[in-house]
Amino acid sequence: MSAVSLVPSAISILKQTGNFLSLSREQAELFSGGVEFVLENGVKVEITDAGIVSFEPGQVSDKHIVLSCGVHGNETAPIEICDEMVQHILTGKLVPVHRVLFLFGNLPAMDIAERFVEENMNRLFNGAHSQGAGCNNAERVRAKALETAVERFFSSADASHSKLHYDLHTAIRESKNEKFAVYPYLHERNYNLEQLGFLAACGVKTILLSENPTTTFSYFSSVNFNAHAFTVELGKVRPFGQNDMTRFEAAKSSLISLISQPEFSPTVSLDALDIFRVNQVINRQQKDFILHFEDDTPNFTGFGKGELLASETGREYRAEFEDEAIVFPNAKVALGQRALLTVVPTTIDNLDS
Repeated sequence: MSAVSLVPSAISILKQTGNFLSLSREQAELFSGGVEFVLENGVKVEITDAGIVSFEPGQVSDKHIVLSCGVHGNETAPIEICDEMVQHILTGKLVPVHRVLFLFGNLPAMDIAERFVEENMNRLFNGAHSQGAGCNNAERVRAKALETAVERFFSSADASHSKLHYDLHTAIRESKNEKFAVYPYLHERNYNLEQLGFLAACGVKTILLSENPTTTFSYFSSVNFNAHAFTVELGKVRPFGQNDMTRFEAAKSSLISLISQPEFSPTVSLDALDIFRVNQVINRQQKDFILHFEDDTPNFTGFGKGELLASETGREYRAEFEDEAIVFPNAKVALGQRALLTVVPTTIDNLDS
């Protein structure tokens, strides 16, 4: 039986169970040609590929929301949160009042419970998927497809509408600041206090200000569509089914409120936030690259000025400020990729309310 003939059956299953992610992982061919249908409450469902589904209410608002997860396949808590939200929308338990696009990024990596299969997908956005060798590997093809989905989704928004993208992750290691977000480099744009208030409502009160262009998914949406976009780290990597979901309740409830309430604008004082700027981006250039601290050292651990953080043939990397903190250390990344960020406290002056 062809995938086309199975589509009506798949739609019926989706309406009854909402198991979009399961079908995407187990029968991806069902969605290769695209699927559209309307729920009884009038919400239009459009599936353009496995793991890519958008919902549009009958009356479109001025807010357009992208929620991505699973760009790294073993970062399971955000996947489970988004999976449940999609299930509830499809079965009518949750009704979005804004357009929302859900992206489940790296389905094959989820299946093997690994960060990626061949290449770190969150270094392949903003066109990086089509540069250099290996442009046909699965992660690069998928990164381009995810970009296309975002471009298509945001192109339907008026210029004056609000475009939001939260790329949801969990970190490899423990963190002194369990939940934190990376605010992509904004070039000449201002930071946004309303967005910081939403992140705080999610339990994210530590913000890293990136000061350079990157190839992450959130930067792609920010620089190309003027979206309010963030890489949001919600906790630590755990296997599917082993997350303590009580630790994610604030994030989950805030995301639900964001898509289901006409207005959801929690507030926050800057004094309640820990704000850092990225000071050093340390890339692994040699095979003998090593970190000079223990593997279980938490994110945001501070080091004294001059302390050795990492080294490789011909180069040592030391803290440049007192209490300079480490984030995302990983000595096993591919050559040329980021092995460590360091951050120092800062303040935000250019701020829109």
